[in-house]
Amino acid sequence: MSDLVLVLNSGSSSIKYQLLHADTAEVLASGLVEKIGETQGGRITHECGDRELVHDGPIPDHRAGLRQAFEMFRETGLDLTTVGVGAVGHRVVHGGEVFWEPTLITDDVVRTIRELSVLAPLHNPANVIGIESTRELLPGIPQVAVFDTGFFHSLPEAARTYAIDAKVAAAHGIRKYGFHGTSHQYVSEKAAEFLGRPSSELNQIVFHLGNGASASAIAGGVAIDTTMGLTPLEGLVMGTRPGDLDPGIMPHLIHVAGLDLKQVEQLLNRDSGIKGLSGVNDFRELQQLIDGGDAAAELAYDVYIHRLRRYLGAYLVELGAVDDIVFTAGVGENSAAVRADALAGLSGFGIEIDPARNETRAPGVRRISPDGARVAVLVVPTNEELAIARAANDLVTAS
Repeated sequence: MSDLVLVLNSGSSSIKYQLLHADTAEVLASGLVEKIGETQGGRITHECGDRELVHDGPIPDHRAGLRQAFEMFRETGLDLTTVGVGAVGHRVVHGGEVFWEPTLITDDVVRTIRELSVLAPLHNPANVIGIESTRELLPGIPQVAVFDTGFFHSLPEAARTYAIDAKVAAAHGIRKYGFHGTSHQYVSEKAAEFLGRPSSELNQIVFHLGNGASASAIAGGVAIDTTMGLTPLEGLVMGTRPGDLDPGIMPHLIHVAGLDLKQVEQLLNRDSGIKGLSGVNDFRELQQLIDGGDAAAELAYDVYIHRLRRYLGAYLVELGAVDDIVFTAGVGENSAAVRADALAGLSGFGIEIDPARNETRAPGVRRISPDGARVAVLVVPTNEELAIARAANDLVTAS
């Protein structure tokens, strides 16, 4: 049985992919298909060893994008139909209350993932298209769905339940599901390895801070709370999403501001968060605006940090004691300022950051708290592709 796994992450207008060995984590090739369906054309960037291929031109749909990406694999000597792919692992955003463990894909599984699109209308439809396209292009190769919500299936009932009419919630699957679960599980386990302790002994807080952002409280390797909810809109301030809002804002926007439902969805998913407050959603651009004295950018940053600290405090109380705090993903791994400001003034809780360590960039897991600090503060690079590859390989090998 080959441990070579093709990992696909199909988004609404993009596809990220990676071909790697699950056992050794060796990456043979990776790429990104961008601007699918956009009138201004698309782009595919494919990397294999020291070679990079770029395809510019219209990409009408996901199937066309995958076909072109497969051709670029062939051009670099890795024909996916003959190279010995043992499994294909798909990131699927929402498993609802049906799926939480890695699942071998069948027609019935695809049908159910499509039905769950009511819970993730921006994500699951694209995930389904990626699955269907790859099943056509690589017939006979086992394909596995790994669910973003899976790690948070264990949330205690009090943490996952919304205080609305129970019958309405049950009829429509309304509960907290959580997202970024693959990343939260992966980095919490890597943190435990780094600390030389089993996950079962640790209380951990993880901040996954990218364009999408979430935090989790993990006790003994099991998630007990997380910031995202029924959808990826709840919780922390994100690049284009607002995080927590007064629910009354939505009817206010409809009845008073005159927005229709589609405009509200656009506002909440694409035009809020850091972008809504500052005009940009890239943290590097935000920092440039702040350096230039832009007041709106400064406020956006302050709101972002305020929300991080609010959840940090909540999770400290929920856990009772914390052994390590982990920062991961694009902002979490690269912004020393965010890490420092999020944890400033917390020495009374045993939480401190060593400024020199925090400012020093280095590959792999690193400690940014002082030696002897009661709480270990770590930066742990996430690797969702490897986690998905290993989950897919383990399932196929055991089948």
